[in-house]
This record gives sequence, structure tokens and C-alpha cells, in this order.
Amino acid sequence: MKLAADFDFGDLNSMDTSINWMSNWGQISGLDRRKVITEIEQDFSSEVEFLFAFGDGLGTEIMAEQQLFSGVQRRRRWQLRWLRRDSKKQVTTAAADALNLLKDVQVDAIIGPQTSAQANFVIGLGGAAKVPVISFTATSPSLRPQTPYFVQAAINDAAQVDAIAAIVKYFHWYRIIFVYEDSDYGNGIIPYLSNAFQEVNARVSYRSVIPVSANDDFIIEELRKMKNMQTRVFVVHTTTPLASKIFLKAKEAEMMSEGYVWIVTSGLMNLFYSLDNPRIVESMQGVVGVKPFVPRSGKLKSTTIRWQKKFAEINPGITPPPEINLFGLWAYDTLSALGIAAEKVGFREPTYLQNTTALNSTNIFTTGTSQTGPKLLPEILGTEFEGLAGNFKLVNGQLQPSSFQILNVHRKKLRQVGIWTPLLPSSSSQRNANMTGFLGEELDQITWPGKSRNIPKGWEVSVSGEKLKVGVPAVAGFPEFVNTTNATNITGLYIDLFKSVMAALPYAVEYEFARFVKPDGSSAGSYDDLSQKVLYGEYDIVIGDITITANRSEYVDFSIPIEQGGVTRTQKIQYDDKINSELFFLKPLEKELWLTAIALFIFTGLALWILEHRVNKAFRGPASEHVGLIFYIPFMSLVFANRERIVSNLARIVIVVWIFIVLILNSTFTASLSAEFTTAKLEKDHTDVSELIRNNDYVGCRNGSFVFELLKDLGFNESYIRVYKRPEELDEALSKGSEKGGIKAMFSPTPYTNLFLSKYRNKYMKVGSPYLSEGFAFAFPKGSPLVADVSRAIIKLTDNHTISGIKANWTSQFNDDGPSDSSSTPISLRSFTVLFAITGGVTGACLVVFLVSYLYKNRDLVQRISSSEMTTWSKLRAMSKHFDQRDPNSFRSGEYASSRHQNPVPAEEIPSENEDNVCPNSDRITEEDAHGSSSVQVENSRVV
Repeated sequence: MKLAADFDFGDLNSMDTSINWMSNWGQISGLDRRKVITEIEQDFSSEVEFLFAFGDGLGTEIMAEQQLFSGVQRRRRWQLRWLRRDSKKQVTTAAADALNLLKDVQVDAIIGPQTSAQANFVIGLGGAAKVPVISFTATSPSLRPQTPYFVQAAINDAAQVDAIAAIVKYFHWYRIIFVYEDSDYGNGIIPYLSNAFQEVNARVSYRSVIPVSANDDFIIEELRKMKNMQTRVFVVHTTTPLASKIFLKAKEAEMMSEGYVWIVTSGLMNLFYSLDNPRIVESMQGVVGVKPFVPRSGKLKSTTIRWQKKFAEINPGITPPPEINLFGLWAYDTLSALGIAAEKVGFREPTYLQNTTALNSTNIFTTGTSQTGPKLLPEILGTEFEGLAGNFKLVNGQLQPSSFQILNVHRKKLRQVGIWTPLLPSSSSQRNANMTGFLGEELDQITWPGKSRNIPKGWEVSVSGEKLKVGVPAVAGFPEFVNTTNATNITGLYIDLFKSVMAALPYAVEYEFARFVKPDGSSAGSYDDLSQKVLYGEYDIVIGDITITANRSEYVDFSIPIEQGGVTRTQKIQYDDKINSELFFLKPLEKELWLTAIALFIFTGLALWILEHRVNKAFRGPASEHVGLIFYIPFMSLVFANRERIVSNLARIVIVVWIFIVLILNSTFTASLSAEFTTAKLEKDHTDVSELIRNNDYVGCRNGSFVFELLKDLGFNESYIRVYKRPEELDEALSKGSEKGGIKAMFSPTPYTNLFLSKYRNKYMKVGSPYLSEGFAFAFPKGSPLVADVSRAIIKLTDNHTISGIKANWTSQFNDDGPSDSSSTPISLRSFTVLFAITGGVTGACLVVFLVSYLYKNRDLVQRISSSEMTTWSKLRAMSKHFDQRDPNSFRSGEYASSRHQNPVPAEEIPSENEDNVCPNSDRITEEDAHGSSSVQVENSRVV
């Protein structure tokens, strides 16, 4: 069986190397082409050829590897013949060599090529000739199986991206910079890394693409660009020579100091011990990288010892590397797998099948078809065993990955800080979202660049190292929100909220406030202008009562809202004027209800009189008394004050039902009347926005607010929109109204409205539904890593009620400002004029009738007193004493006699003739009463 391999050991790429990348690659000077053919007799004729290209400094190491592997051959029924060639790092040379092997030598398998660029070309030739092309160094994910005859006996670079992303997720970094070389090897992994970082919510803020042949000036310029960015996490994916230049220059640029993070892919970690230049190793201190995990085994240990002995024999005076690099292990396992497959095939077809189209074709790439390759390929793909690098198993033509080591460059060694294993699919996506895949879900302590053990935050708050410049509006909507009167002591609700949020960050941030003012101290512009200053780099953050809008989000990034959103309309409260009308007391009940109640009132009284007239002495008497009882009994039941006994059961039923009705009617009337007095009624006209527009009413908003554009979008003419700076101006404008040079309605964000209403209680009210808008937030430059951390801090402070506590503290200050005008609306005398007039009129009329009747009945007494010579005071006193006596005509004779018998008047209450007062039995007055001392008695006209 004839096999060939092409390896260029002069190219020290991190992924495109050979088994023997374990020496001082700095010793490589030139390339030597050698051809070694060794024949060995077997029970069937076979010839195995390999094409290798070795550097002069590596020739002895290859010989050590060859001698080591020959031990395996002697235990097998096959042996390899080596053919060494040099592709000179050229794709065309590698293609020419492969074409020669396929057309002229007619090999049955090709081990190689080494680089991804070479592989892209050679695997096409191998597929056409049906010859397996096996590579254990070309690891680029771009080498997707274009033909089933390509076997990737190395772990694909894409397998490590989840391990790298897990590191980023573990340390909560959310901004990444890619540094990769401009080659098939460098570009192949980038799409996979981007997807992996997206899965852990990390964003690639910059991509530094460096040519393979980049000089120092180009690298220095790229490093300068990256140093001026806030991101401090770099993921490097380059070949070893280019990576060495990058780290040396990064060290010079002071980018290997505390705060920086450098993560390298497995290619560089695999070849770390081949870096014999102390300056390169020193420049990589603190670097973190990943490398496929190689399980320890007795076979690996014994093989490593034997290999180190061979290396020392061939390279006296040079200390052997502590381990065989991964490419050497894969090479060993690949040769073993190929030998096992060749032994299973057993018989090799001597020649290729001639391609009939090639006879007359001028295409130099046309080859014959191998008869052994189709038999050898399935045996290779089906081979599985425990090799030096672990389980050797090919799935879809690729070596399957297992776990990855997380390594940290510490001094001259790689220190393992963790093991990453791919996460198994779980029914709980939330569970996987919280896991990283690290063994024990933790990493050992890492020594970072600058010999620091503090976990870098992954970005710099200020690239220049100065304090962050925080812009605040010169004139906020309310001074309670942001007060910049004292430039050295800026206060306000949103200043306190910002301070608490920054204090809640997991790292310290130094900042200083800067007012957005002109040199004369006046405001430098609108809130849009203030936000644009972040875009221009004049401010690092802008805070205050700044609303999130679509326009502003084009040039700044906002945190999550610190305050609720929405735009509300505020109007002056117009109370219903009917509350002060003369007949307001009738409003709680409708006219029909009043008439029905009055009719029922009369009907109930009449029914009671009819039912009680024949059986109740209290309901008998003159006709005038009967009419009075009809109205008196139902009315007095309203206040439960009737004292007449009800003796008829039917009448009792009537009175019970009536009292029940009266109770409900009285409660309803009382509640409705109270509601009419205490409920404010907004004027019904001009409450709809369309009516405000149609009636050309003026509306207002704050100067510089986004609400101005919102009002124009709603349909208001710009000439009917008035802007104001201070809340006092808005209060004055609303009080005047649209007709008197003010405004009909004020439109403002909900926080403004709430504070405005707290200051001017009971004068204004919200009208209609609020218009949706975002709330207040802090503004940052586009891509600022502070946005995510600040947003998380806001959520944290919201959950622990810190934000609500700060707002409550300021709200209490709002409510304590100024006198409260939230007292109930006073009710004028006008509302009760009619009721008072009726009450006074009836009462007065009754008094007039009674007095006229009294004076008429006692006209003789009045005439005598008035004609007497007594003083005015004595006359008044005499009339008062007479008025205080009972009127015997108020009782019927039978009832009066009975009452006297039952309740005789005490003797001391009967006035004697000699008393100085007037009694019913005497109309005499004494001379003393007439003149102040003497008694003159006057005969009364009537004696009972």
C-alpha cells in the first residue's frame, strides 16, 4: 500500500503544524528535501510513502519521532516508508506535489496538507482521485467536508468557541475585541465566535484584522486604536509567529498591565512550550487560553518519557519540552489509525483506473481513480481506539472533541485553572442559561496581566483616566428634579437617583457634574442638544429629566427608565355652577321623584286619619285639627318624633311601611346631596383634543421638551402652542385660560404632571388617557459598557425599594412646599336661600299670627299698661309676666277640669291679690307697678 503525507515544518502556524512542534522554532533556518525509502517484507507486497518537509533545526526531532513510531510498526504487520518534501509554504507547490503523488506515484492516501489554504486545494484533487486526504493540522472550520475523501483527524477550531464564550460569561464581560489574522485559518473561526458570544449576550465592539505579513508599525497602530477604546477584553486567534509579535508590542504599549484581559485560542496554547524566546513568554504573563483536554494515561506517560530520551539523544544540551504538543499526539494517533485501516484492507490494487477523458484532455489536474482508496476510506472512518490524545473517533470525517482545559500563563508554565465540558441539552433552558460548563461551575484563581489577582471588569470607564463628565440640564422641568442654581452643589431627585445607582455598581466610578450652560450661565440649548453632546464626546453621561425618544436613541444609548413614561393633559378644574343655584337642594332627586314623594306623603297622612278617626281620641276634634294631623303625622315620622298613639293595627302597618320608605328616601337624599357638594365637575366642553384643535385653543408645554413635536403630530398648529420655562408660568397661563392670553391645557410628561399637581392642589386635574411614551433615563455614548451595568443597578435598587424610598423622600418635600389649597370648595349662602326663606317665612308668619291674636285678645290690658304712668321697663316687665301665664282657652273645659283634678295647681303657683304681678284672675295693677312703688289693682274682664 502506498501512502503519502505533506508537512511543511518550516511554517510554525498554531493550527497548521506537524507532530514535532516541540523544539526551538527560532533555530529554523532553511528547508531540506529528503527521500527515505525503507522496504520491509510482509506476507503481501506493500509500499508506504510519506512526503515530509523538515527544517534543518528540526531534522533530529523528526528522526526521534520516527524512531519512536517505528516501535509501533514492529508490533504490526505493516511498515511505513517515508518520503520527505518541502512545499515551501506555497499553496501551488503543495498542489503540484499532491498532483505528482496522485498522477505519477499513484499513492492510496495523503497525510496532510498542513495549512487550511493548502487543504482547500488538495482535498479537491484527492476527492477526484478517490484518495483519502488526512490532515491533523488543518483545523479551520471553513474546511467543511467538500468531499467524503477528506478526513480531519484534528479537533475543529469551532469546537473551542463555546469554551471561550463560557470564560466571558463566567466573568460577566459584555464587550469583546477580536484580534485575528487575515487568512483562511484566521477568518474561519470568526463566525462561530460571534455566534457563541451572542449566546452569552456579549457584543463584539471591534475587529482587528492583521495581515500575516504585518510589520511592527501596522501592529503598533492597531494596538493604539484598541487602547483608545473602552473595551479591555481581547480574543486573539493568530498563528504563533504573528501572535509573538502582537504580545511583544502589546507589552511595549503597556497593554499587558492590570485591567486588560487577553484570551487566546487553542492553536497558541498547543505550541506554548515551543516558545523558547524568554521575551515572548514574559510578554504573555496573565494570558488565558483554552486547549483540548488530554486525559492522563500510562501509555501517554511512557511514550512521553521515551520521546524525551530520543529528543535528548538527538539534541544534546537542549532541555526537552515537558510534554508532546497536541499536534504530535494527533499525528501519532493518525498514523496508528491509518496503519490499522491498512492492515484491515490487506491487499492493495496495483494501479489506478485510467480516466478515459484524460487521454485527450489538456487539463493537468485530471488524474486516474484509485482502486484502493474507496476500500481504505471506510476502514479509516470506522477506526476507534484509545490513542495518546484520548479517544480517537471520527464522526462525519472529523475527530470528535471532548473537554477543554482552561489555562493561565504563569511564569514559564501553563497552569490549569479549570475544565470546560459541553453542556448537555436540558429540558430547562433557564438552567442552561445559568450554567457555564466548568467543572464545579467555578475556576481557580487566575493571575491576570500586571500580576493582578483582581478580576478585571473588562472595560475602562474613562480611557484617559480622568473623571467622567456628567452633563445636567441648566434649567430642568422643575428644580425639584434637577437644581443647578449652585454650580458646586447640584441637587435634585434625579441627582440623588444617579448617585445611588453609581454607588450600586460593582466597581468604583469617579465622575463630576457639568451644567449645560453658555458662558453667561444661561441654558445652552434643548434636551436634544444636550443629548447630542454625548455623541460629540463633550459629555460621558447625560442625566436629568431626559425622556427616551426614537430620535435621541439614534446617537446615544439609554439605560432602562428610571421614571415612568407617558404624556398627560392637564386642565383647570371648572366646577358645575349649579352647585350655587337657588334650588340646588332639589337636585339630588328628580322632579318625578319629588312629586311622587309628596303625593305619597299626603296619601299616607289621609290614610292614617281615616283609620284612626273613629277609634283614636287624638284624631278627633275640629276640622282644622284634622287637616293638621294629616300633614303632621307623616312629616314627624321623618325624624321619628310623632307622639300621638296609634291604636289601629292597620294604621300601624301603614306607619311601619311609611317609616321604611322614609328611611331609604332620607338616606338616598342625604348621600346624593353630599356627593353634589363634594364632587368636582369638570366643564364638559373643550375636553377632547380634537375640540381643542377645532376651537383654536392655545395649549402649552415646557420649552425644549419633545412634547412640542408630539403636539404638532397630534394636529396642533405651531402658532397655537405656547412654551414656558418654569412651572409658575404654566400655572399663570392655565389660570388665565386661552381667551385671556393663557392656555386651555398643558401637555407634559407624567412625572412633571404629578409634581405640578402636588404643588397646585385642587386647581387642576388630569384629563383623558395619557399618550404612550418612554420614561426618563440616563444617556450614554453608543456602545458604552456602562449601559448594561447601570441598568442592572437600577433593577437591583428597584427590587430592594431604594429608588422608591428616594422618590418618597422627595415627594414628601414636594407636598410640604407652600400652603395647601386642597380644602373643600366652600358652599355659598345662595345655595340655601330658598330653604332659609321658607323656614324663616313660615316661622315668622306663625309668630305674627300668634302675636296679633294675643294682642287682640288682651287689648284692654295692653291699653291700660300703655296708658299707665309706669316706666318703659316696668311696662315691658308687666307684659312679660302676663305672657308667661297659661291661656285657659287653650284647653276644653272637661279636659281642663280633669287635668286640674288629677294635677291640682300648687297653692304657691296661684298668685294672690296682694302680689305685685298680674294674674289671670285679676286685671288690676298696683300703683307701684305704674309708678315704680305703689300698687294699683285692675279688675280683669274674665275670671275662670
